[in-house]
Amino acid sequence: MKTVSNDDLQLTANTIRGLAMDGVQKANSGHPGMPMGMADLAAALFLQHLEYSPGNPLWPNRDRFVLSAGHGAMLLYSLLHLAGYDLPLAELAQFRQLGSKTPGHPEYGLTPGVETSTGPLGQGCGNAVGMALAERMLAGRFDTADFSPVEHTTYVLASDGDMMEGLSHEAFSLAGHLGLNKLIVFYDYNLITIEGKTDLAYGDDVRKRFLGYRWNVLESDAHNFDAIRKAIRRARREKERPTLVICHSHIGKGSPNKADTAQCHGAPLGADEVKAAKKNLGLPEDKDFYVPDKVYALFAERRKQLERKAAGWQKDLDKYFAAYPDKAALWKQHMEDVLPDNLAASPPEFPIDKPLSTRVASGKTIQALAKALPQFVGGSADLAPSTMTLIENALSVGPRSYSGRNFHFGIREHAMCAMLNGIMLHGGFRAFGATFFVFFDYCRPAVRLAALMKLPVIYVFTHDSFYVGEDGPTHEPVEQIAALRCIPGVTVIRPADPTETAAAWLAALRNKGGPTALLLTRHNLPVIDRRQYPPAGNLEHGAYTLWQSGQGMPDVLLIASGSEVELALKAAKELAAEHNVRVVSMPSWELFEKQLRAYRDEVLPPACKTRLAIEAGVSMGWEKYVGEKGRVLGLNRFGASAPYKVLAEKFGFTVPHVVKMVRELRVGLVGVTGQ
Repeated sequence: MKTVSNDDLQLTANTIRGLAMDGVQKANSGHPGMPMGMADLAAALFLQHLEYSPGNPLWPNRDRFVLSAGHGAMLLYSLLHLAGYDLPLAELAQFRQLGSKTPGHPEYGLTPGVETSTGPLGQGCGNAVGMALAERMLAGRFDTADFSPVEHTTYVLASDGDMMEGLSHEAFSLAGHLGLNKLIVFYDYNLITIEGKTDLAYGDDVRKRFLGYRWNVLESDAHNFDAIRKAIRRARREKERPTLVICHSHIGKGSPNKADTAQCHGAPLGADEVKAAKKNLGLPEDKDFYVPDKVYALFAERRKQLERKAAGWQKDLDKYFAAYPDKAALWKQHMEDVLPDNLAASPPEFPIDKPLSTRVASGKTIQALAKALPQFVGGSADLAPSTMTLIENALSVGPRSYSGRNFHFGIREHAMCAMLNGIMLHGGFRAFGATFFVFFDYCRPAVRLAALMKLPVIYVFTHDSFYVGEDGPTHEPVEQIAALRCIPGVTVIRPADPTETAAAWLAALRNKGGPTALLLTRHNLPVIDRRQYPPAGNLEHGAYTLWQSGQGMPDVLLIASGSEVELALKAAKELAAEHNVRVVSMPSWELFEKQLRAYRDEVLPPACKTRLAIEAGVSMGWEKYVGEKGRVLGLNRFGASAPYKVLAEKFGFTVPHVVKMVRELRVGLVGVTGQ
């Protein structure tokens, strides 16, 4: 490639500043300051260092660029347009408008070249750590002495706000511990936030903080191209640690009256200031979305170089596959997440005379799946012995040791889930993470983004109800199940017994359109004898008739999930002499809602109005399934510390109480209540 001069870089950076100003001004909304402040670094990175493929945005060996400071979206959109991705200039002019490919914050799957959905600060930091870890893990599996099919860098652009969010502390601490040397973070150190200068609330010594995390720490003038080039080269040479480059920048650089102030952080500069800034930067004052031919030419030349590199990589990969056919098959299984046709052929055995908690049943299922799925990896937030999620006979992922399958996230629930997103975004693995269900609150933002991005992350949430018992209300999830269900796109599965648990894992693996949460018990449950009851595979319908005392239309519907299915079944058999009672196991609302209306009406006949739903959580949402004349036995209060059987009696989760509620319903005492 022809040498890109500093003058070329300056012209490119100023062009980016102009595009960012124009996009925000036309939308009358957005954040021009950060794109203008970091345009110099971005121009140098994309024209001289970052390796990407606009013609194949998912090229496996591309470098990843994560704009964690997602409010500066116009910086990324400008770069993607110039670099040659399928993002016409007209899309930049539709910034923040309905139906455009340039929404207010970057969205994965919408805009080519966007690696992850960012905006909630800190999320991109966690995602990037996951991406960098996935890169090292794949390299450990596929690199040979003569060829490294996986050899790329993850770059992050983070802000003061990212550094303040707790998630960045969690994720970057673990990145340093793991020694992820191919992770480079550019910290936009501009000292300005929405309210004013950062010293209103922030005075961290970031250098010492990251040295304490075992990072390589560099500093650079964000507007000096020689200094930027030197910092990036030094960061890329680092072999033992991730690198933080503290970039001393001026927010809104180029704006004569608003640079270095909060006025340019999150609001348009104004028409007059945009003109003044363009004049200051040597851009035409009367042209919007102006790109000089020279800038297009610079990126076109860079694109040719990168296309040759990607083509060469593919040729080398083909030779590698020919030399290592076993690795070729393994690569396909990893990169395409191939599930064997016979995945369900050898489920774990669950003897019907040995009650088992669903967390233990899940652990047994994990071992069976791990044997069939080499791409299957996972871990927990320091709770593997309790969540039963350690893959046996497999190594742990640790500092500069990445060939294992077991993650140890430490007590970092939020970082765990954000990193899982990054691992899935990177590609090559099917990942799960585990913790107690009550701690879902700590990782909800990352779960929400997994749903938004349709990432098939699997969450193992154990200790799923007040049956946690002696640990008390701080550890007994009550409202968490409703909070999880209300996130669009998350499939929640609460299996009734060990056999449904195995089926739940299969459903989770087959769900490649979004995240799945498995809610599992701490206490033992009877194993349903599938010789007498319908197959556990019916779980994939979301709900199914488990048992009915008579033929035809039932008089009473008992609907339950998880551990309460056992309770419903016992109560139904006591009521069988009085009524035709149907017990419906309903492990997943989301799966049930995907079924045809005919099936849903078959399981829950509209003509049967006497309905009781039973679930050890808040009753919210069950109204849809019990109707106006039904009731819900739920827990609309916090739990308590006591043996779980004592709590079941206290909260009314007993056969006598269920029988009493049904009898009251049959004589007309209706209403939706909880304990």
